[in-house]
Amino acid sequence: MKFYRPPAFQLYGFIISMPVIDYVLHVIMFGDRLYSEWQLWAFSFPLLFLLGMGSWYLHYQYDHYIRARFPELRETSRRVAYKLLVNLLVMTPSIFVILFLYDQLHLFGYDINAEDIKWALVQGLCVNLVFETLWEVVYILEKYKESLSEKEQMEQMSIQQEFDNLKSQVNPHFLFNCFNTLASLISEDKQQAESFLNELSKVYRYLLRTNEWGLATLETEMKFIDSYCRLLKTRHGDGLQFNFEIDRRYNAYQLPSLSLQLVVENAVKHNIVSKQQPLLIEIFTTSGHKLVVNNNLQRKKQQESSTKIGLQNIRAKYKLLRQEGFQVMEGEKHFMVVMPLLYTAQPE
Repeated sequence: MKFYRPPAFQLYGFIISMPVIDYVLHVIMFGDRLYSEWQLWAFSFPLLFLLGMGSWYLHYQYDHYIRARFPELRETSRRVAYKLLVNLLVMTPSIFVILFLYDQLHLFGYDINAEDIKWALVQGLCVNLVFETLWEVVYILEKYKESLSEKEQMEQMSIQQEFDNLKSQVNPHFLFNCFNTLASLISEDKQQAESFLNELSKVYRYLLRTNEWGLATLETEMKFIDSYCRLLKTRHGDGLQFNFEIDRRYNAYQLPSLSLQLVVENAVKHNIVSKQQPLLIEIFTTSGHKLVVNNNLQRKKQQESSTKIGLQNIRAKYKLLRQEGFQVMEGEKHFMVVMPLLYTAQPE
């Protein structure tokens, strides 16, 4: 049979409570003699302490067996019912062993009697009820924390999987659009196509790397969006203008990776971009940890087919992060997207 080591808090509980139990049992067995015979304090007290330790150790082994047999929270009632049997299987035999041992060996002149047995059993029952209740409450709280932890872990796994699904939608979509641009440039201007291809390799290298992350710092995203905007400028020329005003104190703040690219792409896709009607895209920070992307609104008369990946994708990411504050505002002349910036302490 395998014996299990009791946890520290139960051991300390025994060490603290046993002297009190020892004292009460001596009062039951020896009455007023306890205050006049030093031998009881010097020899009987340590003896009962050791005997009590043996009983407590067996008690713990029984409890451990019951918890292992019925470990779940839904099995609490069954576990408690079986643990009540410890009074018959461990506590009661322990009381009889102690009293009969003292009586049969005539230790300290003790003679057993029915009254002592009754009160000793009452004491044992009260002690067991108190500590069984306490240990069961501790066990239930631990299991409840485990249950919450497992639930949270499962939710995190689900969130990560959804995040990965959302990111996997972005990269092919972005690459497809870039290849279309590159194909048109090859026939129009090979030198410009080569420049575009070089920028594209830098951008897509970032995309492959950032696909491993759920969040990116604002500083990192702005470096990426700068390269991305160069790609767009290569194709649209003076028909597309950008203005960035980023407060450096927000550089370490984070946002869902590729969010800026999606918003900029959305603006270019759904608005007229030409020298006669240039599209101005502004990206700036505001108080309250906000990042704003604003563009003048000049909708195309014939809208391109949409895969509905862009803004819905960003909204879904913020929802997964349980972060409120993402807003899309459309006026008569402007279209604005507001994204909250998240602060996460960075490792030194």
